Amino acid sequence: MKVLISADMEGTCGVSSWVHVTPPEGSGSQPTSQTEYNRARSRMTAEVNAAIEGALSGGADEVIVNDSHDGQRNLIPEELHPSCRFISGSDKPLSMMQGVDLEGIGCAFFTGYHAKAGTPGGPLAHTWTGWVNDVRFNGLSTGEFGLNAAIAGTFGVPVTLVAGDEKAVAQTISLLGNKVVGVVVKEGFSTTSALHLHPLKAQGLIRAGAEQAVRNAAKAKPYVLPKKVVIEVEFEHQSRADQAERIPGIERAGERAIAFRPNDGVEMITLFKAAVRAASISFSP
Repeated sequence: MKVLISADMEGTCGVSSWVHVTPPEGSGSQPTSQTEYNRARSRMTAEVNAAIEGALSGGADEVIVNDSHDGQRNLIPEELHPSCRFISGSDKPLSMMQGVDLEGIGCAFFTGYHAKAGTPGGPLAHTWTGWVNDVRFNGLSTGEFGLNAAIAGTFGVPVTLVAGDEKAVAQTISLLGNKVVGVVVKEGFSTTSALHLHPLKAQGLIRAGAEQAVRNAAKAKPYVLPKKVVIEVEFEHQSRADQAERIPGIERAGERAIAFRPNDGVEMITLFKAAVRAASISFSP
């Protein structure tokens, strides 16, 4: 059995600021920002390695890692566990879940995950971009964890591990069920503050959780979108919805919201990404 790791960054132990997760190139960051980012990406890589080690100990034959943060080139290749293969680079058809369609994937892990947009006290909580206020499946509010679980479910792949802040872990388990192994590496005070475990402690818990998550895979159930599901995306400004509703298959669902009815998780993420991209307009004169 192969394991796919979708590796985000905001939920990594020690991360509590946008400075930690913003790549320096093209961002106008100061040298201190680059230092903080490089430290955070090293911890991100270490947490992924812990998940790889746990997966292999649990019986996985291979682990494939998909860099899923920002421009999706944050993991440090030379520091990755030598047994893995990894996916990097942006504009992937399945985005944060690229690789889940490969033959033999038996379960998926989420590492470095954060809570959905609008979560009080959720460190760096957001959903995809700063201008998406909410995503709803038949009225049920969700985040990136829900979008990505639905993609995996289209290919019959269950999510069996989530590691991140306590709110991200709770939200993921609430959606997917308590068969998912949750590893809390920090507890949020606000959007930009948290109480963290020591990184080595966090990595040890991820390693143990990943081992158990592989062993749970045989009994885990994929998350499959309901038939005729209505996906709503609410933006922070009506002008963004104005642009997104022009996409075929998308309709207006409120002052700042649009809706569509995908047949599966792949069609869902295709339309979702198209809507978000169309909504990424500039408000400059």
